[in-house]
Amino acid sequence: MSNLKTICFIIQARTGSTRLPDKMLLPFYNQKIILDLIIEKLLERFMPQQIILATTTNSKDDLLEQVAIKHRIPFFRGDENNVLKRFVDCADANHVKHLIRVCADNPFLDLDLLCELIESIDYDKVDYASYCINETPSIKTHFGFFAEYVSLEALKKVQSNTNDVLYLEHVTNFIYANPSMFKIYWKHVPSLITENIGVRLTVDTIEDFEACKLIYKSLIYNQQLNYLNIINYINLHASLKRTNDFSN
Repeated sequence: MSNLKTICFIIQARTGSTRLPDKMLLPFYNQKIILDLIIEKLLERFMPQQIILATTTNSKDDLLEQVAIKHRIPFFRGDENNVLKRFVDCADANHVKHLIRVCADNPFLDLDLLCELIESIDYDKVDYASYCINETPSIKTHFGFFAEYVSLEALKKVQSNTNDVLYLEHVTNFIYANPSMFKIYWKHVPSLITENIGVRLTVDTIEDFEACKLIYKSLIYNQQLNYLNIINYINLHASLKRTNDFSN
């Protein structure tokens, strides 16, 4: 059976951003928020039951729960600050063993790259899989094209080996900080990505939000929202190049 049929996507989202408060609720395109667009993109290729929103028990995130209900996908409410626990509890509650962690501040998640990663994974031999960019895990960059695979067993192993706040907030950092403890698979990105470090498409600030909003609006009209067209567009508009500091 194809991995694409057995994988589950857990979308990490909350309204309590410190750098850009309520960014998850800001209209991004046609009155839709970024979370709407990510869910709709995943629904183009995957079944609703494969896509789960993992948000927090904070009452402010009731609005995000309503987004999941609108799109008829499952949702889970868990710990606001211990994101690792939220993921483990979400996976357990939904009987998920193999999951893709999707960050809801990446409107340009590239499904072709993601599907290539998923299909290259051998579940019996891999605890964690991701793209690697100039020897850096893609999740630690701000390109915004990527998600990452991790097994529930690996997340529980992290949980039993650390109480460090850094690793509770950044779910997979402990794994690639301790490679001897896990079976890790790194997939290399196309050279166009490694050659364009000035591409930053993760939304952390209002400047990020406005730049990404402009790019999305410019390219969505003919469905050109893949990494190749996006990078070429940014290269033609120098003002859209931003700092990609390769850190969480």
